[in-house]
Amino acid sequence: MPLRFTLRQLEYFVAVGEAGGIAHAADRVSVSPPTISAAITQLEEELGLRLFVRKHAHGLSLTQAGRQFLSQAKLVLSGAEALNRLAGDISGQVQGPLNIGCLLTFAQLLVPALRRGFSDAHPSVRIRQFELNQMEIFDRLRRGEIDVALSYDMDLPVDLSFAPLRSLPPYAMMSQSHPLADQPSITVEQLKDHPMILLDLPISSEYFLSFFRLTGVKPNIVERTRDMEVLRALVANGFGYSIANIRPRNDLAPDGNKLRFIPVDGPVEPMQLGLIMAPDARNVRTIDAFTEHCLKTMNDWDFPGLPLAPQS
Repeated sequence: MPLRFTLRQLEYFVAVGEAGGIAHAADRVSVSPPTISAAITQLEEELGLRLFVRKHAHGLSLTQAGRQFLSQAKLVLSGAEALNRLAGDISGQVQGPLNIGCLLTFAQLLVPALRRGFSDAHPSVRIRQFELNQMEIFDRLRRGEIDVALSYDMDLPVDLSFAPLRSLPPYAMMSQSHPLADQPSITVEQLKDHPMILLDLPISSEYFLSFFRLTGVKPNIVERTRDMEVLRALVANGFGYSIANIRPRNDLAPDGNKLRFIPVDGPVEPMQLGLIMAPDARNVRTIDAFTEHCLKTMNDWDFPGLPLAPQS
């Protein structure tokens, strides 16, 4: 009996079933909503099953048949991915899908250049990229929705492993007109009374606030944002300072205004940048090859988004 569906249709079906709507599913699989809608309609017609209840104001809900079909579709996709990787292992080639997560605060600075080098070396690998906060990274890794993630060693759970790449010290980020902008280095005691704009993301905010708790002072938080680009623009326009571990190479905010990055002194721990993955992930040839690529590439002091080499 011939198959009545394609793996691509199953991929789109699973994305919609998990996201609860076509628009969110389209973001996950990086295709247009009409493409997904057409694939789902065709899948239902081929199977002769109604997989979703369509609610105008509330997206799509799985039917009883849809819920049963979803669990089996996941198994089929997982098996297809395993076969693809097995073929790569047998042939000695690095190929197949690779889903990369990245902490959204620095995804735009590091991941495109990492992908470019890896894709040039391994053109048979199909990469998808996801910008996430730390808790979303943990959840997606556990559900198998991403294979590996570039992030920090913040609150790492015991069921995931971490491959360190670089140690990144914290910087006070401020406008050129800030009263402390000419300091060669700075302490949190000097910063405490100045207006602070906090990057308010899960776990990240706790790391930045820990600097002040360690020294027994309280920051003067005047604004919070979850968007790093908005943060840089607010800082560059004089609304307050912030703290960051990743800095743009040109020290410019998105609107073109200049920023100053001043090393923070005192009892503050650098952040460890690295790769988070399942403990056995490096047994997969594609993930292992990407890990080795990152380890080799991150040793280059001139890599975009990372600090310049220390001056001798």
